[in-house]
Amino acid sequence: MAAVDDRYAEWEDEETVAGVEGALARAGEVIRLEAGDELPFRLRETRPDIVFNIAEGLSGPNREAHVPAICEFWSLPYTGSDPMALALCLDKGRTKEILAHHAIPTAPFTVVAGPEELDGFAAWPAIVNITRASYCRSRAEVGRAIAGVVARYRQPALVEGYLGGREFTCGILGNGAAARVLPIIEINFAALPADALPIYSYEAKWIWDTPDRPLDIFRCPAPVDGALAAEIERTALAAYRVLRCRDWARVDLRCDERGIPHVLEVNPLPGIHPDPAMNSCLPKAARAAGIDYAEMILSVLRAAAARHGLAV
Repeated sequence: MAAVDDRYAEWEDEETVAGVEGALARAGEVIRLEAGDELPFRLRETRPDIVFNIAEGLSGPNREAHVPAICEFWSLPYTGSDPMALALCLDKGRTKEILAHHAIPTAPFTVVAGPEELDGFAAWPAIVNITRASYCRSRAEVGRAIAGVVARYRQPALVEGYLGGREFTCGILGNGAAARVLPIIEINFAALPADALPIYSYEAKWIWDTPDRPLDIFRCPAPVDGALAAEIERTALAAYRVLRCRDWARVDLRCDERGIPHVLEVNPLPGIHPDPAMNSCLPKAARAAGIDYAEMILSVLRAAAARHGLAV
């Protein structure tokens, strides 16, 4: 399979930036700043009361931490998680180590620089990366996938045991005791092409699901019983807290064959496309809770402002 160009997949588009800008305008004056080379100087010049951060960063393994670190350098309040939490959540191996230490369920895993380091790992089938080719049924397939990841990204590969159950995602808003899980979303794998694996892959997010041909990929609220819903919410909140996320985040989970939810990933800088026709998890979950887009954005602003002792 040909390699996919995923360099810009994380970046927000103009419609999202404008949506956030419009929502924030309800609370006061808004200055749009691009997170490029001039950002440190523009922040020093403008000295905003608070920075609403949606910048994914330009490059490097700690790219999402760049803007919050600059804000802290200039002693500027900002929304969302701090540089350490943002950098940590980009390192899925380290994230899973912390989750495992706190007894929060996550799939068996290992981080390797080459197939020769797989000794002792026996959770087959396994997942190696986010493309269709990542699902591996044997050690030989895993070895080839590892070599591809290391060659393309020039970093070790995360190998995880495949979980064969249902997949969910949870949006979380707020801090401390006030943090709450929005209505749970289930990934509807029946909406994928007939020959696709039941994995919410890069292709499912960015290639098969398009504005002109959207996939019916999300079920929200998820059709789950009360016991499973409570366990999903408990696990998502536990991950949010031990990773020290703030104000908002998205937690992805998948059940094993026994129906126990395991954390796949925590994203403290979640996608927030404002168009209801687009499959953007956090806004979709917020709408299911009766929260419109502007109020969702303002709730994040208020949570951050409260942390800094600011009135909004």
